[in-house]
Order: sequence, then structure tokens, then C-alpha cells
Amino acid sequence: MSPVGPLDPAVAETRVAVRRALARLPEGAVVIVALSGGADSLALAAATAFEGAKRGLRVASVTVDHGLQDGSAEVAAAAARQVAPLGVDPLIVRISVGTDGGPEAAAREARYGVLADAAADVGAAAVLVGHTLDDQAETVLLGLARGSGAASLQGMAAETSLRGIRLLRPLLGVRRTTTRAACAAQGLVPWDDPHNADDRYTRVRVRRNVLPVLEAELGPGVAEALARTADQLREDSEAFAEMIEETIEDIVEHAEAGISVSVGALAANPAALRHRIIRHVVASEFGTSLSRAHTLEVARLVTDWSGQGPIDLPGCRARRIGGRIEFTATPAAG
Repeated sequence: MSPVGPLDPAVAETRVAVRRALARLPEGAVVIVALSGGADSLALAAATAFEGAKRGLRVASVTVDHGLQDGSAEVAAAAARQVAPLGVDPLIVRISVGTDGGPEAAAREARYGVLADAAADVGAAAVLVGHTLDDQAETVLLGLARGSGAASLQGMAAETSLRGIRLLRPLLGVRRTTTRAACAAQGLVPWDDPHNADDRYTRVRVRRNVLPVLEAELGPGVAEALARTADQLREDSEAFAEMIEETIEDIVEHAEAGISVSVGALAANPAALRHRIIRHVVASEFGTSLSRAHTLEVARLVTDWSGQGPIDLPGCRARRIGGRIEFTATPAAG
């Protein structure tokens, strides 16, 4: 028997990242890997198959064929053929994609719907997706450029929920170059999506043009710094969320057709917390998100009150009545 050589560092890095994510799952559970056929998802599937076997997990993959490109069926089949020998049970689902929100958003919505349905069908404990540190850096940079606020700059969470099923991103601390190296070391041949080289997409321009310039001008480590920023902002956001939950019951009252908040309590809080409480109340009661401009207008009812009238907001209306800010649902158009 020939001696086993040392484990490739890229393979080791992906396996360690996946091992940490799977450690939070019960032994013997079913997990689903979202498999596109690209380097990130192939490396994720290989690492999950290896680490899952050690924990007695059943590993399946779901490849969504959107039918948006010529040869998409063969790409999906090729991905399935590569992971099956690793111990992954592959499933290919062909779907039609709508146009709401643009082609990228529609495809993403449809893809996550398929993943959620598949996970529910087999009782999966988690769905794993292959977003990397590079994806996180791009997300943060896009949010910064758009002025989207702290919520956008948090980027993607390592764990979130997909229709009540755990959605895990084990590779958020792994570079894209590492996933490609891991594929090469294991004889896996990734598919390169031509959309990832199409400069019509903003994210592609960030990936191919903006981040390389930042690295060249500011030195290496920009992507890692952006990812660290996301982690720090998420920690801050979680702390704010706890403060809001502790505060909200004492300052909120139900009102006819809506909800009201104490002016005095809002005024006593720092601006950052005051604004978050306003956004939280509207999102929880009416299911809509406020822009910063809307949030500041509502805050002026607290800090700069001069008798101004009601403020129309997405899905609701805010007005000051005595010592309270009242939010009521916008009447439906007749």
C-alpha cells in the first residue's frame, strides 16, 4: 500500500470550516448542500461529505437548474456526477424563474424556495450554502457604496433561518482562491458561470475591478477587513436588538388600528437606539421597512416638535398625540 501524502492545506481549511458548522447539528441528521457546480459549492459539498460521514450525517445536494443559459441542464448533471462518488445524494430541480425584482433577485428567490421545500421534504436539519469571505466583502462594499446603513453592512450571517430551517454558511471565513485550490486538489472540475464575468452586474464590477484596485492601492487584506467589519456590526446590532426587546414593552401601547410609543421614553434614549426602536415598531406592526429619511422625520416628532401634521410612511402613518407617537395603518385605497 502506498503511503498517504499530507493533506492539501486548502482541503484542510474547508474541512475545518465545515466541521465547526456541523458540530452544532445532531448526529445522524440530514443536511442539504446547495450545489451550483461552481468551485465554492463543490468544495463545500466535498468537505461536507467527508465531515458528515464522521458524524453519521446523511448528506444530499440540491442543484437548481434555472434554465436561463444554454447548456444549464448539462452543468447541473456534471455537478451531480462529481459529488455522487463522494457520498452525496444529488437532486436536480429544474424551475422557471419570474422577473419580479430583476433576474438576479428572482432567481435567488426561486432557488431558496426550492432549497426550503427540499429540506422540508426530507426533514433536513440544515441547508448549507457556499458563500465565501470574498462574497461577504463584496456585500459589505456594495452596502457601503449604497449608503444602506448598518443593517446592510453586517453582510451575511454564518447562521440564519430559511422557513424555519437552519441555513448555514460554513465558508464565510474562507477565501475564494482556497475553494478553487481545494477543488483542484480533489480532482473536482468547477463550472465557471459566465454571469460572474459579466460587467453589466454591479457585484461583478466590484469583484473584478473595485476590490483589486483597493488591494493594489491600500495593500492586501482589504477583503478580510471588510469581513471583520461585518462581524463587528452584527455584534453591535445583536446588542441593540437585546436593548430594544428589554425597552419596548415599557414604552409601547396598542392603539386603535395601530400602536403608540411614549415620546418621553424615545427622547430619553440616544439617537441610535431611538431610531432603531422606531424602525422596529413599524416593521413588527406593519411589516414594512423605513428608510433613514422616513425614520428621521418620525424622530423629529420627538426631538423637534412644532405641531407638524401626520407623516405618511410605507404601510402606515405616524402622528404625535400628546405625549405619544401613534402609528396607524394606511387606509386601503377604495
